[in-house]
Amino acid sequence: MSPRADAVRNRQKILDAAREQITRHGPDAGMDEIAAAAGVAVGTLYRHFPNKTDLVTAVIAEHLGHVADDAEAAQARVAAGANPMAEITALVERVLEASATDAAVKAAARTLGAGTVDDPGEIRARAAVDALIGAAQKDGDLHADVTVDDFYLLISTAPIDQPPAVRTRWLTLVLPGLTARGRG
Repeated sequence: MSPRADAVRNRQKILDAAREQITRHGPDAGMDEIAAAAGVAVGTLYRHFPNKTDLVTAVIAEHLGHVADDAEAAQARVAAGANPMAEITALVERVLEASATDAAVKAAARTLGAGTVDDPGEIRARAAVDALIGAAQKDGDLHADVTVDDFYLLISTAPIDQPPAVRTRWLTLVLPGLTARGRG
């Protein structure tokens, strides 16, 4: 049996409000404040998410789903003839910006212990990024030893707490280290 339309809407309103409140107030954002921002009763919030860890985990899973959608779209563009390295570069830029926006949510997840192990979005994203990496390596643009874990390392060490110009400059400096041309 699928959830009622109002339950689906309420869940989405809660996720949107949680992302906003955690971005504004960090891990200390209260469940009462999140419910108020979502325009739902606290009981409604707790029916969907019994505790804050579950709520933050759901917000992160939603984010990972968006990353997976983006990576799969890039993979489809490569399959249709787009340049793999250009798609990887653009994907890294988009993920970097999304990570900067959701930094507070990720900090809350670390604080609360919310995990993404075996998350379907994570699995889909890894598969799509792996395919992009393989295509760029086949073209000779990406160094042969670059892996999906390297892509994740790149994102996890990015200066997401810095202004956009600094993030762009960081990417300009770091990305050539992954290319076959940059390593000689």
